[in-house]
Amino acid sequence: MEKGIVVGIAGASGSGKTLLAENVVRALGAHRAVTIAEDSYYRDLSDIALQERAATNFDHPDAFDHDLLAEHLARLLQGESISRPSYDYQTHTRLPDTEAVDARAVILVEGILVLNSPRLRELMDIRVFVDTDLDICLARRIQRDVAERGRTMRSVIEQYENYVRPMCLQFIEPSRQHAHIIIPGGGKNTKALGILQAGVDALLLDSQQ
Repeated sequence: MEKGIVVGIAGASGSGKTLLAENVVRALGAHRAVTIAEDSYYRDLSDIALQERAATNFDHPDAFDHDLLAEHLARLLQGESISRPSYDYQTHTRLPDTEAVDARAVILVEGILVLNSPRLRELMDIRVFVDTDLDICLARRIQRDVAERGRTMRSVIEQYENYVRPMCLQFIEPSRQHAHIIIPGGGKNTKALGILQAGVDALLLDSQQ
């Protein structure tokens, strides 16, 4: 197998990170690329009451187990398989079942704070920041969280006002300084996607030499 490379994709919640990663995997083929979502690495909050869990700031760096994520990325780069955590967004706990993920030539790690972590950045060959207007991000977040995560519109908006937007301004936006590529509009930006794919192809070619 080719020497593995890591592409980090950061940006605000709802900016289009997941779609961008999906398009890269589609272009390369699932046999060569895999996506690791930062969301899978939320810390388990089963040791506190449900009401307390719901009030947690899930957009702060401390909400994530970046040490475990970094360990898993390092293992994938060594050609090993990992057991990726599964997270329940309604109970804010890790599920007992994990998902086996095999190593691939390209590992895309996407999440709001992946460029905020120095340890994660050290593992990345290409760092990408998806730049999308926050109003668009909010609309996408409402649609996603209501449809997929069992949330009410009111709870999504309250969380956005109390945590999501302030944390975006404090942690996510400043992390763009670490990006090699800034992509306006997310996964639908085909020109920027082409540039990213060309960079990945170049690194893959170098890894074969």
